[in-house]
Amino acid sequence: MKYIIDPVHGFTPIEDGLIAALVRHPLFQRLTRIRQLGVEGLVYPGAQHTRLQHSLGAYHLTRLAADTLSGSGVELSADEREGLLAAILLHDVGHGPFSHVLEHVIVPTVSHEHVSLLVMKAICAELGGSLPTAIAIFSGTCPRRFLHELVSSQLDMDRLDYLCRDSFFTGVREGNVGASRIIQMLGVKDDHIVVNEKGIYSVENYLMSRRMMYWQVYFHKTAVGAEYVLTGALRRARELMHAGAQLFASPALAYFLQHDVSETEFDSTPDILQLYLSLDDSDIISALKVWQYSDDKILARLSGDFINRRLFKVRIYDGQAPEGALGDKRREMAAALGISLKDAAYFAGTVTIEKDMYSLQADQIRILSRSGVVHTMPEVSEIIRSDSTAPAYRKTYLMYERI
Repeated sequence: MKYIIDPVHGFTPIEDGLIAALVRHPLFQRLTRIRQLGVEGLVYPGAQHTRLQHSLGAYHLTRLAADTLSGSGVELSADEREGLLAAILLHDVGHGPFSHVLEHVIVPTVSHEHVSLLVMKAICAELGGSLPTAIAIFSGTCPRRFLHELVSSQLDMDRLDYLCRDSFFTGVREGNVGASRIIQMLGVKDDHIVVNEKGIYSVENYLMSRRMMYWQVYFHKTAVGAEYVLTGALRRARELMHAGAQLFASPALAYFLQHDVSETEFDSTPDILQLYLSLDDSDIISALKVWQYSDDKILARLSGDFINRRLFKVRIYDGQAPEGALGDKRREMAAALGISLKDAAYFAGTVTIEKDMYSLQADQIRILSRSGVVHTMPEVSEIIRSDSTAPAYRKTYLMYERI
């Protein structure tokens, strides 16, 4: 067994056999070239960590959780344990460049979870059929539901790691949660993950910290404005290439800008998946560096804005933006930049974001009482109950070019 030193969790054992083979696999190593937080490094300079670091961290926490459950009497076969670790290790392997930012720009109809499943199936075939249990756990078809909940739920190891990790690298300490404490409180009841009632306050802190991180980091106004610039540059490049323009791009990026790939085509054409998996952040950065000198002034300005961090100004409104505010800004952009009102949409736009602390629609976080009765989190937490019944918290961001 080998070890790596993780700046967040410390010594992380990499188990021999399948896990070591997956860590060495080129499709996993590709994640070193994809930033975990997309454009957040433009706001928090320390946020340069990668999807690979996060995947290893989530694997480490899942390993601790498996050991905790085994120690409390939950029987896990060697195949289930290895499948669980493989599933969390590969859960993000389908991410494209800049993670979530460009997820629905490069291939608009295909989610990264769907790509991850395709990649896992491809690796399974390559490694002699070694991942059926991992695939079943990841996709939620495993007979033992609690294994899937460790990978994907409102309290999973993915979320625990990214909150701790993103808090560490951004320097936003409010996001740091007691992951170890929560893991020590885990158990299984009626095939669901439960938290011992002594861990209620740790779960409350986790949910409040997650909300804090979303509004302070993931939805930071400068980051939202930077995403608008980046996605606008890619949308403009796609528009130009569809019209027959020749633009600099890596072969893979050029393909996805020239073609609107459906999910059916993605699933049925292995070459398309291979092209997608050859993409990473460097494809986008190298293209933007060239596009900033494009003859098309819209593409040139957007690309130069992103490369040189000339980011859009952003105003935030509770609820909706004032009526007419977006139209006024687009007319202002059209006049200032000498472009049509239609093209001014590249330089002024709005996005409305809504994020609850806890979802009543998703699978619930379950609390196990001393008497053995299982309650949902809103039933035992006044904080969560009050927040869940309150009107949804919504903000509208009005973003526009600085003229």
